[in-house]
Amino acid sequence: MNIILASQSPRRKDLLSLMGLRFSVVTSNVQETPPAGATPAETVCALAQQKAEAVAAMFPKDCVIGADTIVYLDGEILGKPHTPDRAKQFLLRMQGRTHTVYTGVAVITAGKADVRYATTDVTFAPMSELEIDWYVSTGDPLDKAGAYGVQGPFGVFVERIAGNYFNVIGMPLPLLYRMLLDAGVLKENRT
Repeated sequence: MNIILASQSPRRKDLLSLMGLRFSVVTSNVQETPPAGATPAETVCALAQQKAEAVAAMFPKDCVIGADTIVYLDGEILGKPHTPDRAKQFLLRMQGRTHTVYTGVAVITAGKADVRYATTDVTFAPMSELEIDWYVSTGDPLDKAGAYGVQGPFGVFVERIAGNYFNVIGMPLPLLYRMLLDAGVLKENRT
């Protein structure tokens, strides 16, 4: 049984490689539709499952991993900003404060879906508007949930992480490891 990552995220690909897994990548290209009125946990779980199911339909005999990450602050989900102005708005709101990162993980094996999530609290240092403008000008925040990447140049503004660091990057490795153990696919897929 092969492992397939249903994600175009280079960060998730790197994290699975860190685990020593042999896997391939097949982007789901699913139109992400969060359930109406869902909690942050329900949202990331539903989106991770949608991505995994789309790829599992093409590879029913393999193990497919889907994931989705969001940032949650003040009762609002902050996804990918896509524009510099929106990235700046997100960072101005989050600077000097703590928010929660949610990542949903779906592992589908032989038609059976195991869907779980992890949370991590992240506290940013206070930042000046000049610092925020500099970071936004790098282009780094545009394709990242909450408009930042903890593993890049923005790391200098992260004061505290309470929970799993890899969850903030987009894949809670300890959770995924347990899920793959439960699915019985690790022995044959280690490098």
